[in-house]
Amino acid sequence: MLDSTQLALYRRLAREQSAGRAPSLVAAVVRDGEIVWSGARGRVGDARPDNDTQYRLGSITKTMIATVVMRLRDEGRLALTDPLERHLPGTAFGFVTIAQLLSHTSGLTSESPGGWWERSPGADWAALTASLGEDATKLRPGSRFHYSNVGFGVLGELVARHRGRPWFDVVRDEILIPLGMHRTTPHPEGAHADGFAVHPFADVLLPEPSPDTGAMAPAGQLWSTVTDLGRWTAFLGGHTGGVLSGNTLAEMHRMNTVDDAEVWATGFGLGVMLVRHEGRQVAGHTGSMPGFLAASLIDPATGTGALCMGNTTSGIGIAALCLDLIGITEKREPALDAEWQPSTVDPNLLALTGLWHWGPAPHLLRLTGDGRLTLSPVDGSGRVFGFAPLGEDRWRGLNGYYSGETLTVGRDATGTATHLNLVTFIFSRTPYDPAAPIPGGVHEAGWR
Repeated sequence: MLDSTQLALYRRLAREQSAGRAPSLVAAVVRDGEIVWSGARGRVGDARPDNDTQYRLGSITKTMIATVVMRLRDEGRLALTDPLERHLPGTAFGFVTIAQLLSHTSGLTSESPGGWWERSPGADWAALTASLGEDATKLRPGSRFHYSNVGFGVLGELVARHRGRPWFDVVRDEILIPLGMHRTTPHPEGAHADGFAVHPFADVLLPEPSPDTGAMAPAGQLWSTVTDLGRWTAFLGGHTGGVLSGNTLAEMHRMNTVDDAEVWATGFGLGVMLVRHEGRQVAGHTGSMPGFLAASLIDPATGTGALCMGNTTSGIGIAALCLDLIGITEKREPALDAEWQPSTVDPNLLALTGLWHWGPAPHLLRLTGDGRLTLSPVDGSGRVFGFAPLGEDRWRGLNGYYSGETLTVGRDATGTATHLNLVTFIFSRTPYDPAAPIPGGVHEAGWR
């Protein structure tokens, strides 16, 4: 990156560390799957932290649990609409669905009963589930957003049951090792930052505990480094390394619920936090545990992301810092558009492209480079709808009104495409073509 860009990024990091009085603060910018800048301020012991110094991730752990759950879904071991009872029988909230747990819409209590779990040695699954009675569900499932740490403790147990081994072993073998994240662990190993609280009225520190949180660990236990979290940020931006398909990651990024209905700035997909900021939508997660703050956010549209970690309980605007690092990078060195190249297409698909009419309204059907279709009004006044192939002459809607619906190509005896049937809406090559199965028929006198 340009020296001027690096200086601007480092200055923003320095300002946050100084104003927030963080013992140490590290950050990095990710672009096109790689760390392109990193910086550190403050001290860990007597030394400056570096890209191999571990910090606690907190709730960024949840994104990894969610990824394993989606892998189980893709393997056919569960459906997102399944009630929890089908997979973890015996809880008092078995009626909530897996999708509701992932998107924080289950209504499940935010924190586990008893002492504050983040500062207390954790109970095992049997003790946790025994403490969650009928009053564990605080809101009607599906009615609204309600962040639940407990929900991800539950999903960690779901992962363990399906794989037959502890949740971290599954995360390590199915995510961390394939992505080369060898310094992400449930407890600090080697060079690491200790967690502190900073006194609000004096420049002194108080060490914070970092116990094993037991059955609640899937909600925030993991520690990681700049190098590893950079790889994870790139994963969330689309460099999945074969751990997930691109379609599944896109599904995780799709808005399920909003945290702040008044302004729609923050919401959640499936285990992934979504933030709208200055015209872009970024995906990732923030994290906090006593003594630590962390964030990993990336704009999937441009491939530019940022990560930040500090060893302080409060005082740092960790998400705002990440967003600013992304904004500085994009402003000073905007991402280039992907280079266009021609592609080889099936002639039968090519023959589908062009002008189609819904009633008298002309639309254009286009074939994209990734083998999908888009349908949009000719005058540009409406939305562009995307479709992915389902099989011969069948396509599934990807967005908006037609999301999940089926588009079917109708052909005559010669195999020529005569109409499109989009969830009963008929598109024909000419307006109200009498040869197409127009609902209600076409007036016998025709146009006049």
